Amino acid sequence: MSGTGPSEAGGLGESGRRPNAHLASLLEDSTEDLYENAPCGYLSTFPDGQIARVNATLLSWLGFTRGELVGRRYFSDLLTVGGRLYHETHFAPLLAMQGEIGGVALELQAADGSRLPVLVNSAVKTSASGAPLLIRTTIVDARDRRAYERELLRARREADRERERLQLLVTTLQRTLLPPELPDVPGLQTAAYYHAASRDEVGGDFYDLFALARDRWGLFLGDVCGKGAAAAAVTSQIRYTLRAAAVYDPDPATVLGTLNSALRRDYERNDGRFCTAAFGVLTPRTDGFDLRLASGGHPAPLLLRADGTADYQEVGGGPFLGVIDDVTFTSTTIGLGAGDTLLLYTDGLTEARTGKGRDRYGDLALRAFAAGLAPATAAGAIDAITVLLEGLGGGLDDDVAVLALSVPRRRPARRPTPPGRRRR
Repeated sequence: MSGTGPSEAGGLGESGRRPNAHLASLLEDSTEDLYENAPCGYLSTFPDGQIARVNATLLSWLGFTRGELVGRRYFSDLLTVGGRLYHETHFAPLLAMQGEIGGVALELQAADGSRLPVLVNSAVKTSASGAPLLIRTTIVDARDRRAYERELLRARREADRERERLQLLVTTLQRTLLPPELPDVPGLQTAAYYHAASRDEVGGDFYDLFALARDRWGLFLGDVCGKGAAAAAVTSQIRYTLRAAAVYDPDPATVLGTLNSALRRDYERNDGRFCTAAFGVLTPRTDGFDLRLASGGHPAPLLLRADGTADYQEVGGGPFLGVIDDVTFTSTTIGLGAGDTLLLYTDGLTEARTGKGRDRYGDLALRAFAAGLAPATAAGAIDAITVLLEGLGGGLDDDVAVLALSVPRRRPARRPTPPGRRRR
């Protein structure tokens, strides 16, 4: 049994039915009609660029007649001034060297002076001997693409502006959670530093130093889990609770107990957020200061001594604040003598990753670093810590708060000048 092919059957569609006469006529469009009315512009030029042929699509885009272009104009005549310069210096040399070039963005100038953004693809038609005969160029209307690119650029600029506004808001909010400056404590040098790991999110680290009486000052430093607005709200609550509790009863263990109870009451409302914190009370003594300090899950402070040594100070602490009800905290007294510096910090410092293995910086490395600084002033220690943090770079992915307290060294008293001898 002999079969009949699709072409012989008049062209069966996917459903197996013969197409109607109108569709059949569309399928039998002539090559000339496909060229003239293609969805893109076609242009043929001689090797010197003179236009030899152009299709109706490109003529309609530019508003020229065929007689105005064929044999009278060159391809470069259709380009804007900048496009002509690019054509002469880049497009034409590359085309001559490679024989084809594609995806080049140019602008054509229409008869009415308007500009048409296009993508141009050209190929050289050569003779059997390799001599160039014609340059065939396909031109794609890029107006929709250009509009998309402009919209994308506008959206990107707006996003950049929004991010700048967000960063300004974050910076402003972060400042409200930290003291604008540390108060003067007679006989004590103080310094602090805050490193924000992200410009887009508010951190949960905090510190403060404030007067409780004429000869007594309270201080605290801590870290709320998480970042963002929710963490900032908890940080604000903690700061005000600590200050208020210290005024009522400055005992460090009692103050942390009060804070723990406050966080437990609001635990669910605060999305289960907790914190670590150290609270202390400074009192002067004849040769320096005593710091009575209590800790709730917070890293032990470092004491940089006047003799050039540095060691962690064990503080009888309790668990994280806000996790367990009815916790009992204990306090320890740390003595600061002339030339001593105490360094309190949050765990973003020791948990930073460093080296090729991205290991934690760790307590041992920090103690060795501190020993290399000792003896140091509060300002000198903070400057060194700042340089250290900057050196950790991308390995520092958490906020860091640092508070330093130092007792200045006493200058040796001058010996009295013997009578009759001039002081040199």
